[in-house]
Amino acid sequence: MPEPRPRPRSEELYQRAVQLMPAGVNSPVRAFRAVGGTPVFFTKGEGPYLYDVDGRKYIDFCGSWGPLILGHAHPRVVAAVRETAARGLTFGAPHEGEIALAQAMQAANPHLQKMRFVSSGTEAVMSAVRVARGFTGRDIIIKFDGCYHGHADSLLVNAGSGLVTFGTPSSAGVPADFTKHTIVCDLDDVEGFDRAMREHGGNVAGVLIEPVPANNGLLLQRAEFLQYLRKRCAETGACLIFDEVISGFRVAFGGAAQLYQIAPDLATYGKIIGGGLPVGAYGGRSEILDHVAPLGRVYQAGTLSGNPLGMAAGLATLQILRSENIYERLERLGARLESSMNQLFTKHRANASFVRRGSVFWIYLAPGAPPRRAKDLDADSARRFTPLYHELLNRGFYFGPSAYEVGFLCAAHDESHVDALAEAVDAALANGIGI
Repeated sequence: MPEPRPRPRSEELYQRAVQLMPAGVNSPVRAFRAVGGTPVFFTKGEGPYLYDVDGRKYIDFCGSWGPLILGHAHPRVVAAVRETAARGLTFGAPHEGEIALAQAMQAANPHLQKMRFVSSGTEAVMSAVRVARGFTGRDIIIKFDGCYHGHADSLLVNAGSGLVTFGTPSSAGVPADFTKHTIVCDLDDVEGFDRAMREHGGNVAGVLIEPVPANNGLLLQRAEFLQYLRKRCAETGACLIFDEVISGFRVAFGGAAQLYQIAPDLATYGKIIGGGLPVGAYGGRSEILDHVAPLGRVYQAGTLSGNPLGMAAGLATLQILRSENIYERLERLGARLESSMNQLFTKHRANASFVRRGSVFWIYLAPGAPPRRAKDLDADSARRFTPLYHELLNRGFYFGPSAYEVGFLCAAHDESHVDALAEAVDAALANGIGI
């Protein structure tokens, strides 16, 4: 494996951090346990670049895990936050900014007849699941192996053998009773999903899926599978819940719902709608949202929900996305990178695939076609990814530190950035790194 470049200041900060926080981080993947080495500590982000505390500059393809579709510190977003902050950081009361962002979201997503803002994607999904149960009067949620929906207790489950089964907790501290109403199916498995619906359909409150699964690699689903979920939910009265925390305003302005022309009953959002600040939202049909307190008996609240800074950053971001044809440009950049990578994999006879949906991409280092199900992931791909990760990091490219995290293009990237990445991968593969 390539030797990591010395980063003495990051090393020093990490030694301090581990005395104060579990593994020295505030979110597990940041600890670099999946790739080894010491986390890089950053001091500045600007456009497509990150700058670390040791004075090194990186082209960033992590983008804070997706929200920075415009790049770091976009001047109009920063200006909107600065102007709003000067009038107050939080009110804990209604303000016009909430209405403006909700209207912008609704214009892009007609299925959002009503919505509620929260402070994270986890909170959004937790709330959507609760309102689906409250609306239907049913208990069971069906989710899919390989889709991550935040760390709410009832959703931290795995599929065991991969067969349809009641979920068992995949985290310590989650009682089995909390997950006993969660069923896990395989992605892209009509037969398994049908089996679950035949057995439990009358008590299924919601079917929850990332329509573009991007938390366990990029497990792209067939449109026909998603359409089938829509059909069966309509037939049984279950709520189809799209988790668009990553895909919303990322794969298209109207998210995966627009991309696949499927209207979910409920949808959850995060990442981009905060413009880089901690914002989430859930919404859907009015008749469902009218069950949320104080109109109905489904309780959900948050002191910082609708925070003025997050609303301002999100609104500025959506206004730029709508007005500047960002998605066409990102699609061109993505296609350019995809073509380059596929040529390199052929040139070096690498067992690798480049998987992409719009500006979201994934380098999968394994033979055969890229999987659509989590159980089909080649565990050896992580071993191949680790040296490639450090080679790219040494060369000044920053990705999420895991073989199963996706990469993101942003509007601040240009052809020179994706070409530089391709050149670095070419050099790595030529030296047997990642093969």
